[in-house]
Amino acid sequence: MSDQVISIIALVLVFAIATFSAVHLGALALVAAFIVGSTVADESTDDLFSGFPGDLFVVLVGVTLLFAIAKNNGTVDWLVDAAVKAVRGRIALIPWVMFLVTAVLTAVGAVTPAAVGIVAPIGLGFAAAYGINPVLMGLLIANGASAGGFSPIGVFGSITNNVVERNDLPGNPTLLFTASFLFNVALCVIVFFAFGGRRLLGQRAQTYKGGGDGNGGSERHDDAAPPGGPDGPDGPGGQLVEAGGTPRRTLAVATTTAPTPPDEPLRLDGPRTLTLIGLLSLVAGALFFDLDVGLMALTITVVLSLVSPKSVKGAVDRCAWSTVLLVCGIVTYVSQMERMGTIDYLGKQVASIQAPLVGALLICLIGALVSAFASTTGMLGALIPLAVPFLLAGEVGAVGLITALAISASVVDASPFSTSGALITANTPADQRDFVFRRLMAWGLGISVVGPLVTWGLFVVPSSL
Repeated sequence: MSDQVISIIALVLVFAIATFSAVHLGALALVAAFIVGSTVADESTDDLFSGFPGDLFVVLVGVTLLFAIAKNNGTVDWLVDAAVKAVRGRIALIPWVMFLVTAVLTAVGAVTPAAVGIVAPIGLGFAAAYGINPVLMGLLIANGASAGGFSPIGVFGSITNNVVERNDLPGNPTLLFTASFLFNVALCVIVFFAFGGRRLLGQRAQTYKGGGDGNGGSERHDDAAPPGGPDGPDGPGGQLVEAGGTPRRTLAVATTTAPTPPDEPLRLDGPRTLTLIGLLSLVAGALFFDLDVGLMALTITVVLSLVSPKSVKGAVDRCAWSTVLLVCGIVTYVSQMERMGTIDYLGKQVASIQAPLVGALLICLIGALVSAFASTTGMLGALIPLAVPFLLAGEVGAVGLITALAISASVVDASPFSTSGALITANTPADQRDFVFRRLMAWGLGISVVGPLVTWGLFVVPSSL
């Protein structure tokens, strides 16, 4: 049995053990990396830690810590209130506003973690306040990042188009961006109605009062509260409802901000103004100066801590440490698989298939499955060259396969093991985090199979006829 096959079996065992036991998946993945590296791959401890995603660790901790401070001092409340006023209180439009904002950020060059890290805390804060299913909000934000990422100046688009050009393959950047954007819009329409969006239609929010109950909770004000509790059947104050309409569990409203007197309007005081400047600096640094999002967030956090010590109280405890361990553990193991050549091994096995259409489908499936647990950016750079044998033979359309592969590898970013999904999970209120994690995991695994099948049928098959 080859080392690559052993690493695949070990990964399957990691998920099986974590599913049927109380062992933390992230810790288990790190142990698996240690055992496989020591006994099979002959790796040293330094080799093992070389795959630890230090940049991802800093992004998760820095962004969640910054927005914990923003929640403490009411900045998130103010932003949510501004969003409500911008759409004239139409609650159903808020998730779409978050979708478009995230898409614009990635389309003009922001990396996906930066865009999602900026928008997710605001969107999920609104979801907690107004009874929007956090899975609905999170998926629209994650898909918004994917929708804009393949613009000619977007990170995903730049990587894909450069790989195509280096391999002397025909490409169509405009088609790639348009197809990705429209695919994600269609996917979000399905998500909207599958996760409780229908009941949001017609609802209007009058004001946003963070902690209006006097106990640190979030209070919603709308014209007519939907059935199932004050926050609706799939909101934090009621029963969360899946696509089939069956209530799964009841969750209490999360404590997200300090109490605000019901009659006191949300204003930009000193700490909120400084926090807002910090958030805008985070956006500007990511877009125009290519600065590291995590380090920038930590820098802004330190400054806010010095200027407004009250805002920092309890912020460190709100970092989603369990999520950080989980994601970093999984990514460390997948990095080890890449060093062992497991990903290349899978690609070569697919390339040896004599049926080009079947091979193209398998490449899309591998790209989606691996991207759900690792870097989409890395997958785009690694898997397109593996498709070159198919494309040079002329039996599979190059533009169609590249488009299908790019979309397949990016629409799985909402998986909680990917950066976008991890940020969404980390910024979800603690009492909803387990629910959101499980739903995003199910969604990620499902879309990693359905996505490639649909994109293969839409883009690869027609181009090969």
